[in-house]
Amino acid sequence: MENEKKIPDEKECLLLLRQYDVLPNILEHSEKVKLVSLALADNLIDTSMINRDLVLASALLHDIAKTQCLKRRDLHHDYIGGKILRDMGYIRIAEIVESHVIMKDFNPTGRIEEREIVHYSDKRVMHDRIVTIDERIDDLINRYSRNHIDEEFIRKNRQAILTMEKKIQSHLSIGIDEAISGI
Repeated sequence: MENEKKIPDEKECLLLLRQYDVLPNILEHSEKVKLVSLALADNLIDTSMINRDLVLASALLHDIAKTQCLKRRDLHHDYIGGKILRDMGYIRIAEIVESHVIMKDFNPTGRIEEREIVHYSDKRVMHDRIVTIDERIDDLINRYSRNHIDEEFIRKNRQAILTMEKKIQSHLSIGIDEAISGI
């Protein structure tokens, strides 16, 4: 990680999103994911467990490749976004961006990770509204499943998200819904 750049601040993240022509609705979604992520990070029992700046930057940049992928009809905006950020030297952010659609190597009993907070927050934000996991899963199925296999894959991911929700809740000083209310 010697060659990794420092974590960009919020202003730098917004400049990067503009540079990649991220659509206004995706910017609004990313802003809401950032707010949910920070609400969770700020209500951890031990806030030193995570890097808040890394959460902020990763939440804002998680859909950096979404606009270009929509234009190309490519559903892998997570991997393309990770590549973009890795090529810029933002290795840790790239890893989180690559994990925001499907979480690999999730450890339900391990320490809380920045990527879990961003992943979960993304699953609680539909467009620019905070919703339940079930509402978000239904939305993902309606928008992205092209066949029964896609739908089954999204439904299976629901259980992993609920397990992640329990893990995050176990590290919070207040309830998740209380932490994100009023956003």
